[in-house]
Amino acid sequence: MVHWAYLRLAATVMVMLAPWAPGPAAAQGMPSPLVQEVLVKSILVTLSDAVAANNFTVLHAKLSKPFAEQFPPEKLQAVFKDLIDKHAVFDAVVAKPVIADEEAKIDDKGVLRLKGHFETTPKQVKYQLAFIPADGTWKLSGVTIDIE
Repeated sequence: MVHWAYLRLAATVMVMLAPWAPGPAAAQGMPSPLVQEVLVKSILVTLSDAVAANNFTVLHAKLSKPFAEQFPPEKLQAVFKDLIDKHAVFDAVVAKPVIADEEAKIDDKGVLRLKGHFETTPKQVKYQLAFIPADGTWKLSGVTIDIE
């Protein structure tokens, strides 16, 4: 388990450094591939932790203001009930490369859209994430996850 703690720490450090990197979110430009990977992995690990602990307050803190207002922690818990009931754990994504299923794009409303998957076993983790710029960083504004 020590190696997972190290990987989780590494992901946390990357997330903490991301806001001080040259500010693509502030300029609403496309974030670099490294920043995209940090966004994807940090959200998925946070979601995995929320599911494992059945506590969505930390995930809620990472949401954009409009998304957070629409989905308080209790509602997030209800949305992800299926993952909770199945005891889904998918934090192994931090050790796998991100495989984009579509090219990252910023839509006409300024929403960064990231869609891809991880070659994890025994099941593959697929995601669709949406982020909006806020306070110089990208904040989660939508999430879909499939574990098949």
